[in-house]
Amino acid sequence: MTVHLHFAPFVLAGALLAAPAIAQDEYVVDLSQIDPTAMLASAGDVLMRAPDAAIDDLFQATHAASQSPRDAKILCRLFDPHADRSFEALAATANRLGAASRERFAIALANIAAGGLQNPRQPYDAAAAKQTLKSAGVTAMLLHDDFLVGMTAEGSDAAARDARCRSFGWMLDALDAVPAEQRVAATRLMLNEGLSQLGPR
Repeated sequence: MTVHLHFAPFVLAGALLAAPAIAQDEYVVDLSQIDPTAMLASAGDVLMRAPDAAIDDLFQATHAASQSPRDAKILCRLFDPHADRSFEALAATANRLGAASRERFAIALANIAAGGLQNPRQPYDAAAAKQTLKSAGVTAMLLHDDFLVGMTAEGSDAAARDARCRSFGWMLDALDAVPAEQRVAATRLMLNEGLSQLGPR
């Protein structure tokens, strides 16, 4: 299926429309019908305007997809400090995932879009979110000897990328165990700043 996201300036015309099934009944995120003025009207912070439940759905979709080694390699690159984490980049990433992960990710993005252009910016304490992320990093470090090595791995070679992705998955596991309100705040922080620069030093 193709997930179309339709917007008009300041007004959501349609959030999730199921198009006729295509080969293998796959979900595809299609942003071609987004009105660019609506995205500009959001001041570039659709992800910060979306309600907590929608952000947590995106976290859960990411956590579930990270259980697949192939999908984990695709997703972890989103959380490098200088990666593009715009709504469009998230949609493009979703389209590279396996079928099951793509469906869940696409629906989560549609829900974020539905709320992100209608709501005011959500309350957000960056300092508290960073503390949650660091605490989750400490938990992951205690459980996995190589966590810190992966979090601080640099370079674009396969070994460094694999190490970062492993630690990314362990961080998601640790965040999954914290209260939802804290997890959502940490997810917003990761979407803003990435993950690798926020791990325990």
